[in-house]
Amino acid sequence: MNIMRKSAYAAAAGLSAVLVLAGCGSSTEGTAEPTGEAAGTSAAEQAVAEEVPSGFDPCTDIPQEVLDSEGLHTTSSSPKDEMQRGKIKWKGCYWVVSDGYSTSISATNLTLDMIRDKPNPGTSESTVSGRPVVYAPDNPSNKTQCRLNAEMNGGSLEFMVDNQPSAPKTGSQNACDIALRLAGMVLPLLPAGA
Repeated sequence: MNIMRKSAYAAAAGLSAVLVLAGCGSSTEGTAEPTGEAAGTSAAEQAVAEEVPSGFDPCTDIPQEVLDSEGLHTTSSSPKDEMQRGKIKWKGCYWVVSDGYSTSISATNLTLDMIRDKPNPGTSESTVSGRPVVYAPDNPSNKTQCRLNAEMNGGSLEFMVDNQPSAPKTGSQNACDIALRLAGMVLPLLPAGA
């Protein structure tokens, strides 16, 4: 399991814990009442969609010529990259550039508001192909890994990039710059309603 996915597990576990803790407190009459931050309107307490957004499957809807333009290819006959942590789900695929970076592109029910509620240090926002995106290095002192989420109905499209300095082709590039470049190539492919 790569370190970026471990970071995603940790972030999802934290968000899942917040969602569980945003439950109800007890009262003297036995009726449930929100307590603490749960009484507010934080994005973490919003209902999480049951499934990842539909309308775009990164495994089948990214044309081969887009992948080829970056030199991306799979390393196995089954490049699926799917996981679930609590209520948060990811469904996508994993690609690599020979002697370069690796990336997973996944549809997730994790929304931008949820990410904004619990931002990583160094989190930035932008717009790519008309869609709001939130991105950050997984570790602010290490620019080799980046996660970018682009808004979709019911969640987001997540680009996770791991670009080690030892990679001869891409090691000198910032992982978030790569994520933004990938988003610029993939997001125009999303249907307007996705």
